[in-house]
Amino acid sequence: MGRATHRLVAPNKEPSGESLPYSSQDFSKQKQSEIQWREKPQQTDGRLGNMGKPIRILLQTTIPTTEDDWNIGRFSLLRSHLESLKDEAGEPMFAVTSRDRTPDASGNDQVLTNLAASEYDELWLFGVDCGDGLTAAEGAGIEAFHKRGGGLLLARDHQDLGISFSNLGTACQPVTAAHHFHTANPEPDPDRCCEDDIYAKNISWPNYHSGDNGDCQKIALVEPVHELLKNPASPSGVVEYLPSHPHEGAVSVPPGTTNARVIATGKSTVTGRTFNLLVAFEKTRDAEGNNLGRAIAEASFHHLADYNWNPDLGCPSFVEEKPSDRLKQEPKLLDDVKAYVTNAALWLAS
Repeated sequence: MGRATHRLVAPNKEPSGESLPYSSQDFSKQKQSEIQWREKPQQTDGRLGNMGKPIRILLQTTIPTTEDDWNIGRFSLLRSHLESLKDEAGEPMFAVTSRDRTPDASGNDQVLTNLAASEYDELWLFGVDCGDGLTAAEGAGIEAFHKRGGGLLLARDHQDLGISFSNLGTACQPVTAAHHFHTANPEPDPDRCCEDDIYAKNISWPNYHSGDNGDCQKIALVEPVHELLKNPASPSGVVEYLPSHPHEGAVSVPPGTTNARVIATGKSTVTGRTFNLLVAFEKTRDAEGNNLGRAIAEASFHHLADYNWNPDLGCPSFVEEKPSDRLKQEPKLLDDVKAYVTNAALWLAS
């Protein structure tokens, strides 16, 4: 679970500016036959990711390095999976950088403020703050990155986790408006503005209970099945499961947005209510003529966190729920989320 009332002020630990060490656990690489079906995207807009070069991905949190929190070191299995993938020539498909927010004396993270001038093709942004995350300058830098075609994945969690997404600039507003929070941009249906997870007394809505940490949820795919959710290595040919979490956030397609659609929904194990898991945004041109990159709005970063893939890797001390051991007992169930991750990394750069 992420924070809600757990921490209401910025962490007082000074950031180191360095990535945390990653797990040394060796995850087996996907079989070559499982990735040969995917063509490596050929970029034509001057970004890296051109023929013969790996797609460059930045995995980034919205908080400074804080040991007892959802810091970037808690997404090491995601990084390991992406780095394990090879193209038909045996070369890495992705070059991955992982980092926490590292503000300088001005209070701004210079990597984010200057993101448009970087070599990155994609930003996977994990909203783990309670409002003390991205600054306006950082939001403007991410907006400029998106306006030059950079792909975005914005994942948050329950209540107001990730609410600093609202500091992203105008060009990013359709993607940020897809996220509904407790104190800003709530879900338009007032009947949904209530607790779904009734067991976590210190967490408020939105908090859809898709299952325990360490377990997985059977998802419903919205027809036509989006390419992000295809898995030719599976007998069904599609992604059927994602890691579950006791209190996921809320996402939807913003009114008037024509280049986005909900592609998968979940179902609460408490109330039986369905809720959106993923919203996919196709490329579009803004009023200024900028070609905006593709984007994904995701209801919970827990689909991608180490603790949800393998609870043995631990979690912050404020997590109270006892995890399931289902994924530990049935690791093949992780194949679907790995297929989704691989698809996302390719799709966002294409």
